Amino acid sequence: MSFIKLTDLDLAGKRILIRADLNVPVKDGKVTSDARITASMPTIEHCVKSGARVQVMSHRGRPTEGEVDAENSMQPIADDMSAKLGKTVRLVKDYLQSAPEVAEGEVVLFENVRFNSGEKKDNEELAKKYAALCDVFVMDAFGTAHRAQASTHGAGKFAPTACAGLLLADELDNLAKALANPARPMVAIVGGSKVSTKLTVLEALSEKVDQLVVGGGIANTFLKATGHNVGKSLCEDDLVPTAQALIEKMKSRGANIPIATDVVVGKNFAEDEPAVLKSAGEVEDDEMIFDIGPDSANELADIIKQAGTIVWNGPVGVFEFDQFGEGTKTVSMAIADSDGFSLAGGGDTIAAIQKYDIYEKVSYISTAGGAFLEYLEGKTLPAVAMLEARAAE
Repeated sequence: MSFIKLTDLDLAGKRILIRADLNVPVKDGKVTSDARITASMPTIEHCVKSGARVQVMSHRGRPTEGEVDAENSMQPIADDMSAKLGKTVRLVKDYLQSAPEVAEGEVVLFENVRFNSGEKKDNEELAKKYAALCDVFVMDAFGTAHRAQASTHGAGKFAPTACAGLLLADELDNLAKALANPARPMVAIVGGSKVSTKLTVLEALSEKVDQLVVGGGIANTFLKATGHNVGKSLCEDDLVPTAQALIEKMKSRGANIPIATDVVVGKNFAEDEPAVLKSAGEVEDDEMIFDIGPDSANELADIIKQAGTIVWNGPVGVFEFDQFGEGTKTVSMAIADSDGFSLAGGGDTIAAIQKYDIYEKVSYISTAGGAFLEYLEGKTLPAVAMLEARAAE
């Protein structure tokens, strides 16, 4: 991938417009999890230090497009950014009506881009209005790089110069490291409730990896595909033939989808539900599989220990309930202890990383969910394609 990086440009005195991903949870007017803001700060600080006039924009929440909605205002994010920078970050509301006056080294934050009609449809007129506000457009929101919208795609198309911010460039470098030329053996761990939502990812990875570990509800469909009863577990019967085909496809090229030999079951999805350990062949009709057993978890830990590259998206059990979290904990600890390059992404995965406190031990944690999955599938991300096209001009 070749695109212009922010660090390639002289920014002094220039009007910079950064599209960041600052869509963070807010409660009672205060940001409750600032991870995305923190991840965006190096790009903002680099522009400040370069003497640029810094304008930042992002979406937040799901407001009705074209309507101003106090509930989804960016003000709490402006407050959090002010605290991080040690100087006031003004919230600018009428930036489409008149270009804001921004001093060199100053940072302003634009009100929610989703308050603007045409944002989601990548409206050309709106994109040109964004582009007119800057000398350099900086795409730094990997979390929305898979969406062609006015603030992520169109603005960069029409801006005088478009480049990748530090976070976006870092994300793409690490994804390329894990997928373009991975150290072998390569292991992918794909968890989640449904095969259908991850099917294209599973199919794409089945052609690349040496071991494809399936977890969560997805694993039940694969268990059923190998002839096991899964009781009342979450399972997609119509995708059992697809699971069988994936198992055969991997086997035919000397790769493998490990299938659990022991499982942890319960009869109700509840925090106080007793956990019962069973062999995978002994699940009763009224039971649900909520985790893998210790033998299966240890087998996965051995696979991970030998891996050169580990791609992780999704837990292997209902780890939110401690009694059904041992499998995910074992896998998490194996990744933390691994010498291989580990790349993790997705909300549930990050929640597991936080729960088991292995943040510092994963090589790279992607800030994105949807874009991360689409990249794994081998899809072209519109915002990245735009940056590549601008670099080729």
